[in-house]
Amino acid sequence: MTHAMLKGSNVPLEATTVRAVLRWSPGQGVPDVDASALLLGPDGRVRSDEDFVFYNQPRHPAGQVWRLGKKRVAESLTDTIQADLTGVESGVGRILLVASADGVTFDRVRDLRILLYDAQAADGDALAYFDIKPETGQETALICGELYRRGEGWKFRALGEGYSNGLEGLATDFGISVDESEAAQQPDPSDVTQQPPPTAHVPASDRTSSEALTQPQAPLVPPAPEVSRPLPPEQPAGVPAQPAYGYPPQQPAATQPAYGYPQPAGRPAYGYPPAPAAGAPAGHGFPPPPAASSPDPDFRLPPQGPQFIGR
Repeated sequence: MTHAMLKGSNVPLEATTVRAVLRWSPGQGVPDVDASALLLGPDGRVRSDEDFVFYNQPRHPAGQVWRLGKKRVAESLTDTIQADLTGVESGVGRILLVASADGVTFDRVRDLRILLYDAQAADGDALAYFDIKPETGQETALICGELYRRGEGWKFRALGEGYSNGLEGLATDFGISVDESEAAQQPDPSDVTQQPPPTAHVPASDRTSSEALTQPQAPLVPPAPEVSRPLPPEQPAGVPAQPAYGYPPQQPAATQPAYGYPQPAGRPAYGYPPAPAAGAPAGHGFPPPPAASSPDPDFRLPPQGPQFIGR
């Protein structure tokens, strides 16, 4: 039978090994919840820092209380503490079961519940459960309940007591010595000033190349674009002037003939022989034929072949 518990109520435990399960509903803006346990002596305080079982110390040195870790169950997340009550040291009278949310208030945690199971009964129903309701909503750590001795046995009490200074403040109240040096070393964001980046140590063998890298570099100037420049004028080849297609070279302007006008005496006209004098036969530049002569009276035909001899 499962007991639904109210704040301040208690229930005896017959189980020798119990599993305390913190369960909540995840969602946007819902913080991650961590389960932890504090083992308290007769004076209500821890005997040493080893009596604090949490995410950085998930198992007590005596081995009877340990943290199982987070799981997803259906639509919920869980974190679990397990305790072997029969093996807990006699100097421990109470075991606090704590839930904490790092820097986020519990008013944003939905459906937070602690459930107690008999660890030796596989798949058994919960022995008891308690729905935790923060009193102010500004708590960042909660004592969900406690396992405590009563005579020869153990009981569970539902508490739901909150702390607004987180797990650190809760642990300090029960005698855990918190190292404040780490907190002191954390800079205040409002007082942080920008510091130059540290200079890396350079071995002597590499100092030459590294110094060259640290020297101020001249701005890189892109190379000037290539400019096309005109070629120098061609020089006239040293070849003697040739006549143009068999004609004599052209005379200077002062000595060239005037087109259609008679040429000065003794000068050819564009490669032709001079015109014949008046009364000379026109030969169009060719020599005149030889003068006609009378036939030679001693001319005889050469002897002819027999085919031409008369019969």
